[in-house]
Amino acid sequence: MNQKLLRLENLLRCHTVCRQLHNLGQRRTLAQWRRVLSSAYPVWPAQQYTGSWQTDSLFGAALSQYRLLVTKKEVRPRKSQLPSTKSKKEVEVWIGMTVEELARAMEKDIDFIYEALLNTTMDIDSLEADSNLDEVWIKEVIKKAGMKLKWSKLKQDKVRENKDAVRRPQADPALLTPRSPVVTIMGHVDHGKTTLLDKLRKTQVAEMEAGGITQHIGAFLVSLPSGEKITFLDTPGHAAFSAMRARGAQVTDIIILVVAADDGVMKQTVESIQHAKDAQVPIVLAINKCDKAEADPEKVKKELLAYDVVCEDFGGDVQAVHVSALTGDNLMALAEATITLAEILELKADPTGPVEGTVIESFTDKGRGPVTTAIIQRGTLRKGSILVAGKSWAKVRLMFDENGKTVNEAYPSMPVGIIGWRDLPSAGDEILEVESEARAHEVVDWRKYEQEQEKNKEALETIEEKRKEHQEAHRKDREKYGNLHWKERAFIKYQERKKQKLLRPKEKVERDSNILPIVIKGDVDGSVETILNIIDTYDASHECDLELVHFGVGDISENDVNLAEAFHGVIYGFNVNAGKVIQETAAKKGVKIKLHKIIYRLVEDLQEELSSRLPCIVEEHTVGSLTSLKHHKDDVSVIKTGMDCGLSLDEEMIEFKVGDTIVCYEENEVPAKTTWDPGF
Repeated sequence: MNQKLLRLENLLRCHTVCRQLHNLGQRRTLAQWRRVLSSAYPVWPAQQYTGSWQTDSLFGAALSQYRLLVTKKEVRPRKSQLPSTKSKKEVEVWIGMTVEELARAMEKDIDFIYEALLNTTMDIDSLEADSNLDEVWIKEVIKKAGMKLKWSKLKQDKVRENKDAVRRPQADPALLTPRSPVVTIMGHVDHGKTTLLDKLRKTQVAEMEAGGITQHIGAFLVSLPSGEKITFLDTPGHAAFSAMRARGAQVTDIIILVVAADDGVMKQTVESIQHAKDAQVPIVLAINKCDKAEADPEKVKKELLAYDVVCEDFGGDVQAVHVSALTGDNLMALAEATITLAEILELKADPTGPVEGTVIESFTDKGRGPVTTAIIQRGTLRKGSILVAGKSWAKVRLMFDENGKTVNEAYPSMPVGIIGWRDLPSAGDEILEVESEARAHEVVDWRKYEQEQEKNKEALETIEEKRKEHQEAHRKDREKYGNLHWKERAFIKYQERKKQKLLRPKEKVERDSNILPIVIKGDVDGSVETILNIIDTYDASHECDLELVHFGVGDISENDVNLAEAFHGVIYGFNVNAGKVIQETAAKKGVKIKLHKIIYRLVEDLQEELSSRLPCIVEEHTVGSLTSLKHHKDDVSVIKTGMDCGLSLDEEMIEFKVGDTIVCYEENEVPAKTTWDPGF
C-alpha cells in the first residue's frame, strides 16, 4: 500500500511540474498577444490560468484525502492489537475454586485453563474439571489471560431475617382449663396392648391388624361410663417400631405399660421403660393375661424392680392393675387408676389463641390427598385455619375423628384427622397455626432456606476436606516424580493407567450381583421411617451392598418402576398397592415388586433376596469309595474291621504316615445366607 501511494505522489508531482512549465509558456505568449489584440478578449487568459490552478488544487486535495484513508486503514488494526489497561476484564475468584469454576468466571472453556498451565510445574495429567486450584495457579491463569484479579470469599447470600414460626410463651395460669389425659399404651409384642384398647372402646381393631400386630400409631378418644375422656395412643410393640414408640412418649402424659403375666419382662418392655424415663412420663402398670393358669403377676413386679419400676406393693409409686384384655376383667379399675393419676398431675391447657399440636401420623389418600393424624395441645382447631408443620402448610378443609366422623372443632388433648395439606408433613412434626396463607408461605420458605443453608454448609465442609486430600495427594505425587523429566513422569503414569484394566463383562456381572438396590414405598410416613431404621442396621456390606435408591409414601408408581429398572433393583411395598398396569409394566421391564402387610415378613423377604445375591458355599460330603482294595494279593470288595489291606489311589503323589485316616468325599454347592440380623 505504501509503494502505491509513493507512485501516485510521484505521478502527481510530475504532472504539476509539466503544468507549471506549460503555464509559464502561456504567460509569455499572452504578453505578446496583449499588445496586438484588442481589449475584446480580457477574460479568456485569466480563466484559462485559473482553471489550471484549480485543477492542481483538486489533485492535491484528492491526494490528501487518499493519504488519510490509507493511513486510517493501516493504523486501525494496529490499535486494536495493543492491549488497553482500561478494557481488562475483572475476574472474581476465591480460594479453592475448581477448574470448571475458574473457566466459567473467565468466560473461557476448560481447555484454556489447561493450556495456561501447560508449561508450569503443575501436573495437569491429574487435573480434572472438579479439581481445586491453589492460589498460585489461579494467579498464573489470570495473568496469562491478560485479565485483572479480584479476590472474594465464597459467595454468600445476604443474611435473611428469621421468618420462622414458634410456639407462644406459656399462657397465664388463669386462662388454663382442665383437659383429658393423653395416654400411651406400650409394651412387648403380643402382650395384649391392642386387645386392651379394643375392649375399652368396644371395636375390633385387633382383628383388622395384619398378622395380629399393630403397624401404625393409632390415636383414639375413649369416653368412660363415668364421663371422663382419655385419649389413647396405641404404639406398636414390635422391635422394628422403636422410633415410633419414642415419638409417642414425647406427646403423652401417662404411659400404661402392658406386661403379660405369663411372659414377664421382655426386650421391648425394657425399651418402653427407658422411653418413659427419657420423656419423664409416669407409668401405670397393667399386668395382662392374668386369666391364664401359668400367670404369675408377682414375678412380673419383682422383675421390674431391676429397672427401677417399683410398684405400690413394694413401697413405690407405680400403680399395678391385674387385668385380662381377653375377658375384660378389671379394665375399669385400670381406667380409674389412669384418671386418678391424671387428677394428681392436674393436666390443663389453654384452649384460646393459635393452635399448637403434633403430627402423630401422616399418609396420602387417593381421594383426599395428604392426611395427618394430630394431637391438639393448645388452642382450638377449626375449619379454615392455616397451619404449618415442618416444610408443609395447610388450609384446613375437613376434620374427622378416629371413626371417620366429621368434626367442626378440635380442642386440647383431642386426636383429629386433618385434610388440606399442600404437602405431606412428617410424623413428629410440630403443628403451628399462623394468621394467613402469605405467612404460611413465608414460614415454609424460611425453613427450606435454612435446610438449604445447612446442606451448603455441609457441602462446603466436604469440599474443603476433599481439597485438602487432593493437595496432600498432589504433594506426595510431586515428591514421587519430582526429580523426573516430564516425559519420564508421563510414561510412568501411562504405565500405571495401563494396569487399571476395565472390568470384563463376566467380572462386571459378578460385581453387580453383589449389589442389591431397593425402592421402599409405605402407606404412611411412620411405616417408611421404621423400614429405613431397620435398613440402617444392615452390617453385611462385605457380603452384598444394600443400596437405597428411593423411598416414599403412597402406592407404587411408574416412576418407582423406572427407577428400579435403571438401577436393576427391587421394589418393596408395605401396605400399598401396585395397579395392574404397573405390574404389567414392571414385568416387561424385569422389575420385581414385592408387597407385604406385615413388617417382619418384608424384612425376611429382604434377607432372602440378599442371600440370593451371595455366591454358593461349597460343602464336603463323605462318600467313602476307592479305586481298588487288596487283601494280600487278592482283590477284595470288603475288608472287615481289624484286617490289614492294601489301597490303590488315583493320586500318585500322596504319601501316607502311620495313623493317617483315609476319607473320600464329594463337594456340593449350598446356597449361602446373609449374616445380617435385624434383631427379630
